[in-house]
Amino acid sequence: MNTTIRPATPQDAAGILAIYAPIVRDTAISFEVEPPTVPKMQQRISQTLLTFPWLVCERQGDILGYVYASQHRARAAYQWSVDVSVYIHAHLHRSGIGRGLYTALFSLLHRQGFYNLYAGITLPNDGSVGLHEALGFQPVGIYRSVGFKFGAWHDVGWWHLPLHSGSQTPDPPTAFDTVRQDHTVLDAAQAAGVPFLRV
Repeated sequence: MNTTIRPATPQDAAGILAIYAPIVRDTAISFEVEPPTVPKMQQRISQTLLTFPWLVCERQGDILGYVYASQHRARAAYQWSVDVSVYIHAHLHRSGIGRGLYTALFSLLHRQGFYNLYAGITLPNDGSVGLHEALGFQPVGIYRSVGFKFGAWHDVGWWHLPLHSGSQTPDPPTAFDTVRQDHTVLDAAQAAGVPFLRV
């Protein structure tokens, strides 16, 4: 059975929510307390794709996992830094899907001209920490008791991965649509063992 990674579309919202809604309802991994509706998730996907990649891993029409980037902070000097998130079906953890999705995402973000990736992880979460550190992320600090959910305070650890070395005059990052057909993305995803569909 072929497994592919491709850019998400609003039509993927229900499949994405099948992964995300239980995480919201049953865990502190997400600090949302109510799962978004399908229309709300469609809106999130559409808005994200204006600037940042949102990718899904698909097999025979089923969404197995997804990954996306988002704005790190709103002020202009932060524009070269992004936050990244990955979510995989619970029964497919440690299958290589997370690594494949991240490999494709990082290739896109590199081509767009972003310099820094940040991942926030609700602690404890050994699986997520292990995945991010295996991909080169380094811990930079912990927000202590930053979120309250399920009657308890939760810490969030932050990890950092640089994509470029510092430049005195970096060019502004390029919009996602400009680089989504780039062959380096295809090559990187295939090297990770998951083909990337260009659309």
